[in-house]
Amino acid sequence: MMDPTILLAVAATFLLAGTVKGVIGLGLPTVSLAILTVLLDLPSAMALLLVPSFVTNLWQAMVGGNGVVILRRIWPFLIMATVTVWLGATALTRIELSWLSALLGVLLVSYAAISLSGYRIALNMRQEVWAGPLIGTANGILTGMTGSFVVPGVMFLQAIGLPRDMLIQAMGMLFTVSTLALGAALQGNNLLTGELSVVSAAALVPALLGMVFGQSIRQRLSEDKFRKVFFVALLLLGAYIIASALTGAA
Repeated sequence: MMDPTILLAVAATFLLAGTVKGVIGLGLPTVSLAILTVLLDLPSAMALLLVPSFVTNLWQAMVGGNGVVILRRIWPFLIMATVTVWLGATALTRIELSWLSALLGVLLVSYAAISLSGYRIALNMRQEVWAGPLIGTANGILTGMTGSFVVPGVMFLQAIGLPRDMLIQAMGMLFTVSTLALGAALQGNNLLTGELSVVSAAALVPALLGMVFGQSIRQRLSEDKFRKVFFVALLLLGAYIIASALTGAA
């Protein structure tokens, strides 16, 4: 049975991750995975985020009224981002977990650094057609290996010029299908235990409370300032994960 101290830390993690998502519309899987990887092994951290990530992102994917329009545009990207997760997840039983944790840290640092720099890639419609499946494939494999849904998928969705509300809804769609695929991949590799499933379901409560709290903060806090604090913290946390993973591998 999981230690009570760890359970308390898991609850606090999802409360924080839900708050971040409530303020800026993303970050629950990223924040929870980054912190839980420090506390637990990578597969366990990935398993714990499944229920909170699925429920909160399904909610995000269904709000906005642009679902059909978005799906018509990005369905090749979403399909490849989903069906290739199992391929990446095979690494969880074949590659030293410390190296995969280090890869997660690299993805977090890269995402934070690119976001802080303000650098943006722009893709035209012709480029979008061939880039979508390729980037979806890369995103799916990295999701299976690290549990992170963000790089390079979110960058692709930003690059194709979706309006803000459609972008948030599209990210919800990506995170929802990625979570389902990750859960199936973990189950297929015997990495999703009954205990982890129960704790993941229980973690939904603090995650939802955090989202409500975060939405109230959004009304009083500059989103730009919060984003800067978020990405700086993510950069430092990613660097810490890399250092810890490489030290453990040495």
